[in-house]
Amino acid sequence: MPFSGPTVSEQVELTGHIVDSLLLPKVLDVITAEGAEYELRNVVIGHNRNDPSSALIEITADDQDRLDRVLALISDHGAVAVNAVDCRIVAADIAGAFPEGFYSTTNQRSEVRIDGRWIEVNEQEMDCGIVIASETARCIPMVEVVPGMAIVVGHAGVRVFPPARSSSAHGFAFMNSDVSTEKPKGVLIRKVAREIFDNRALGKKTLLVGGPAIVHTGSGPLVCELIRRGYIAKLFAGNALATHDLEQAMFGTSLGVHLADASIAEAGHEHHLRAINRIRRAGSIAKAIAAGLVSGGIMYECVKHHVDFLLAGSIRDDGPLPDVITDALEAQTRMRAAIRDVSFCLSVATTLHSIAVGNLLPAWVKMVCVDINPSTVIKLADRGSFQTVGIVTDVEPFFRSLVAEIDVLETEATS
Repeated sequence: MPFSGPTVSEQVELTGHIVDSLLLPKVLDVITAEGAEYELRNVVIGHNRNDPSSALIEITADDQDRLDRVLALISDHGAVAVNAVDCRIVAADIAGAFPEGFYSTTNQRSEVRIDGRWIEVNEQEMDCGIVIASETARCIPMVEVVPGMAIVVGHAGVRVFPPARSSSAHGFAFMNSDVSTEKPKGVLIRKVAREIFDNRALGKKTLLVGGPAIVHTGSGPLVCELIRRGYIAKLFAGNALATHDLEQAMFGTSLGVHLADASIAEAGHEHHLRAINRIRRAGSIAKAIAAGLVSGGIMYECVKHHVDFLLAGSIRDDGPLPDVITDALEAQTRMRAAIRDVSFCLSVATTLHSIAVGNLLPAWVKMVCVDINPSTVIKLADRGSFQTVGIVTDVEPFFRSLVAEIDVLETEATS
């Protein structure tokens, strides 16, 4: 029913693949859900699948506050006011906090309008603010704010470019349904292998985010194979993966269990602490390897093949290893810097590290999350890392199949 009293209105434009990506119905649904009305002034639908479409939408509300709320919500879907204005900038007044009303970023490509020009926001990341300096814009986490920084406030003068939905012939689109144990894992793993294979061939970097189950399940040798062959460029993990990998290299056990026959070693519960102690006495993982204390395993291959690794600790860590970053904010800062040149992320059997990295990655970096627990992948999607593809399976069969598929691709490439 039309509004009976005074109204305010604003025209916005939505462009891109707004039909097959369902952006247009999403925007219209937000408008009506917030108690406003819309009128489609002009809609142009692309003739071919790759042709962009556009829609001019007039939004009407009963007051300016409601209209502003609607405009703020639909801007995250790429709707931009036709009468564009420059972004509003407010100087930060205290350290470690944004001004009230700051623009909260998504992980999607964004631009801000300064002096009538749209400029790209660098270092795109969700749950940050935007700082302007020397006519450039970048995302900045809250803890890095210092007084005097020029921070973008409000949604005016900010536009977002949601990624278009690709066809199943390009990438992982056909996998982006709800998480399920019934998906065809052979097909999914084959596509992951292709992504990693192409990534290496193009000189790009693949990040492995790993949990201790990689070692517990006997998958360590398979990960070592991927590192030796140049498919893993970086490793993010916690104290646990590194500790049990080193325990396995020194004692042949993981959590005191012999990986060869699953038998429990006598006093095996001490092995991980003894492994940590030896590394701490040596000073670092690299120094222990140089001294001959470690001669195999994931950490050994990382050091020998110059694979950067970052170990972020937690409150429950034993030791921890001297390489572990125990300050959570420092770990976050170093992870943020390390992912800038990553173009593909494979996260395996680690809920907290998967979510942490998913929060840092921009939407255009593909992420595959492998876990026996479907809730890990669901949590990633709920946090906004919608580019994540989930594979619900055990760790060792996944890595065994992944290496086998890469073997096939290598054979095809040389034949």
